[in-house]
Amino acid sequence: MLPLLGGLGWWYFREQALPDYGAAYREYAYVTNGKSNTVSVIDLRTFEPAKTIAVGMEPTGVAANGKKNEIYVVNSGSNNVSVIDAEKNTVVATIGVHGRPFFIDVSEDGRRAYVANSGSANVSVIDLDKRAVIGNVRVGSAPGLARVSPDGATIVVSNRGDNTVSLIDAKLLRVRATLPVCLQPEDIAILPDSSKAFVACSGSSQVASIALASGEKSSLSDRVLALLDVGRTPVSLALKPDGGELIVCDFDSDSISIIETGNNEVSSSALIGQHPTHAVVTLDNSRLYASNFGSDSVAVYDIDLGRRIATMAVGSRPDGLALSPDQRYVLVLDTQAGDVTVIQKRTPRKLEPTEYSLLTMIPVGVQPNAIVVKAFMVSRPVKK
Repeated sequence: MLPLLGGLGWWYFREQALPDYGAAYREYAYVTNGKSNTVSVIDLRTFEPAKTIAVGMEPTGVAANGKKNEIYVVNSGSNNVSVIDAEKNTVVATIGVHGRPFFIDVSEDGRRAYVANSGSANVSVIDLDKRAVIGNVRVGSAPGLARVSPDGATIVVSNRGDNTVSLIDAKLLRVRATLPVCLQPEDIAILPDSSKAFVACSGSSQVASIALASGEKSSLSDRVLALLDVGRTPVSLALKPDGGELIVCDFDSDSISIIETGNNEVSSSALIGQHPTHAVVTLDNSRLYASNFGSDSVAVYDIDLGRRIATMAVGSRPDGLALSPDQRYVLVLDTQAGDVTVIQKRTPRKLEPTEYSLLTMIPVGVQPNAIVVKAFMVSRPVKK
């Protein structure tokens, strides 16, 4: 860990410690290091490196299981998935998939995982209890991402190679619809009620709105509802937890676009910084944090006020983002610098212009490219 401001460590600037949850409580961030073939584990109770775990080749996507203490890492170079026991922080299984996987998504019940294999035009379905692939579903060309709906009924797959979206029936494990959309579809967001999916198309500066037949409020068939024009090169989507608005990072417009999900309209846009790549929204729907890859900064956008309220300098080439469970810390992956910048939200002191400050920078591996946070109680007795 690298302390800030000379000899004063991070503890000097951190306003309050985490609540005492007892010896069984854990709070970790897991970072995939694409060029180190490792996962860095950061203890978020102390903001110190906890462990470095060897995984497969070229790890990219990472996901946490919400029902059990496991982390899943996609290894694009070795075509497999590493299963990490979060209590021991060790690899306990390796599951083979197909060609060039990049991302993984886990169902809310914690029983299934879905991996889009971009090199083999299919999606691997993993039974997480058995730790085995139970099916490979053929989809379109070069699938970039497979996202499961909150109700667990539909897997939405963006096919970059043929500009389509495949909708897989999760119970039958077969494609129930293939929909032509816009150019180079990739990132996907699905509403909390599973009624709609939104897909960012970087090649045509659009976002596709898609009705899902399995949604709780949907009585219609799967279909494209609208193609919404946004800024140039939309690369990622961030959905407010309440589902009411979708924020689009427009890489080549240096902006964000805000979509009203209920009526499929772009309500506004705002300059956010040079080449924004990812964004996260706080659980109270009030703040958005966006990483500006081109200007080595993170922008803070007040959603209620509709304007940027702060810009924080971070490490070189920031990309992925995550929030701590208490929402007081923003974790930023600095892909070129090989570290994680921690931004703290706190009560500003006298004459300070903002409620945000840099807390510390934590070294990880080479080319960190994805991050997930997991807070949990260990299931085994803790030795005293």
